[in-house]
Amino acid sequence: MSPLPFQRGKHIKYIQDLDSKATKQTYEYWLLEHLRLNGLYWGIMALDTMNALDALPQDEVLQFVVDCYDKEKGGFAPFPGHDAHMLTTLSGLQILFIYRRLDLIEGEKRDKIIDFVMQQRCADGSFKGDAFGEIDTRFVFAAVYILKMLGRLTHEVAEGATEFIMRCQNFDGGFGLLPGSESHAAQVYTSLGTLAICKNLDRIDSKTPSWLSERQVLPSGGFNGRPEKLPDACYSWWVLLSLEMLQKSHWINFELLEKFILECQDLDDGGFGDRPDNQTDVYHTCFAICGLSLMYSDKYGLKPVDPVYCMPTEITKLLPDN
Repeated sequence: MSPLPFQRGKHIKYIQDLDSKATKQTYEYWLLEHLRLNGLYWGIMALDTMNALDALPQDEVLQFVVDCYDKEKGGFAPFPGHDAHMLTTLSGLQILFIYRRLDLIEGEKRDKIIDFVMQQRCADGSFKGDAFGEIDTRFVFAAVYILKMLGRLTHEVAEGATEFIMRCQNFDGGFGLLPGSESHAAQVYTSLGTLAICKNLDRIDSKTPSWLSERQVLPSGGFNGRPEKLPDACYSWWVLLSLEMLQKSHWINFELLEKFILECQDLDDGGFGDRPDNQTDVYHTCFAICGLSLMYSDKYGLKPVDPVYCMPTEITKLLPDN
């Protein structure tokens, strides 16, 4: 049976409507203030992958990002007036990079962002998310990504991050958020992404792609994040791109995964949910579309996406070689 059609126009409108006046009147909109800059990146990334970056007003987007800059701490906050965090700092910079406007943080802002990142570095090579001290492989990935983007990733930082990441690997080939934590597909991505940016991906053996390929759930064809869990559209990205980094994406069934992703669409209003017939959100919309791009960019008129940096490859070619 042929997969459902890709509802490009409805997905674009869905993302546009996320910031409409009607949406801003809802209780849920304000409950998610702490994710606003991340959400903007997910929407921008989905639109750019669909060749529709102009669907949102560029000046307003860039002004919001600049307003999220934390003048005191140096990074980007999720919303103006909030505290800076490693993850939102990465999202803010990714948006600026996609629009090719890193010039908006030149000079003192750029230096303070680098200082903010380095202040979170720990003696074991890991990074905290912010001053509250939580450590996670996501923050390590975000830190080396930010430093790479700004041309300040040193050998010392790269080697320290690599050693910490390798301590997070488990006997099954997966990675946890900390040494000894349960293997999880999203943590595998952040771990492999860190190793790729630090040019140490050769530290990975065959157990990791084997664990990743076992995440495809039959008969649905979708991926789960851990053994014995339901499939979820966002893992179409986390698992597939990890296999792509390891040049083992041919180990899974593309046709079944494509069918699962397209069944997660809202055919009436656009957007993607985690599973068929579930509520849509911008997070799953972004990573479902990026997953389709990794498999069939030409078929769906999507831009090729870089599996390490989760930005269009036409943009990541401009990253500094450090």
